[in-house]
Amino acid sequence: MPEVVINGPEGRIEARYQKAATATAPVALVMHPHPRFGGTMNNKVVYNIFHALARSGFAVLRFNFRGVGKSQGTFDNGQGELADAAAALDWLQTYHPSASHTWVSGFSFGAWIAMQLLMRRPEINAFIAVAPPANIYDFAFLAPCPSSGLIIQGTGDEVVPEPDVNKLANRLKAQRGIGVEYKTIAGADHFFEGKLDEMAAMIERYADTTVKA
Repeated sequence: MPEVVINGPEGRIEARYQKAATATAPVALVMHPHPRFGGTMNNKVVYNIFHALARSGFAVLRFNFRGVGKSQGTFDNGQGELADAAAALDWLQTYHPSASHTWVSGFSFGAWIAMQLLMRRPEINAFIAVAPPANIYDFAFLAPCPSSGLIIQGTGDEVVPEPDVNKLANRLKAQRGIGVEYKTIAGADHFFEGKLDEMAAMIERYADTTVKA
C-alpha cells in the first residue's frame, strides 16, 4: 500500500493508496474523523472502510486533512478540509481517468466533508457515510441529495445518537431518483469497537451489489 504525497491547497497532503486490478475499476475516497479529536487516516474505522472497498475491487485513497500527520496547514473548521478532499479526488481521477464509478466515503466528521464534496462534484456516483454527525453539523445542504448511498450507524453511539442519523436517513430516502440504504449495528459505539468486521461486511455487500468492477 504505497504512501503518496498530493499537492494540496495548503501544501503537502499525506495519503495512502491502494491500486486496483484494472484501468476501468471504480475509485473511492475515504475521509477521517475530526482532526481536533485525534482523527487521522489511520483511524480503525477509516482503515476498515478503505480495505473493504479495496476487497470489492476499488482503487482507494485515504488521506490526512491539513495539519494532521505529515499534511501541511492548520485545521480550518471544514472549509479547508473540503478543499483538501477536492484535491485528493483530483489526484485519484488523474490516475484513473477511465474509472467506471467514483465514490466518496467518510467516518463522522469525514462523512460530513464527504457529503459536501458529493454536492460539488457531479461525477460522484455514490457515497458511504459511517456515523454521520447529524446532531453536530447541518446536513440541510443535501437538498436534494444527488446520489445514492449507504449510511451505517451504531445503536450504542455515545457521540452521534442513532435517532439523529435515522432522521437524516429518512429525509434522504424520501427524495426521488436515488436510493439510500440505512443500516444499523446493534450495540455499536461511535468507533464500532468489536463491530468493525460487521461494518466492513456491510460495506462490501453494498459495493459488490452496486458496482461490478
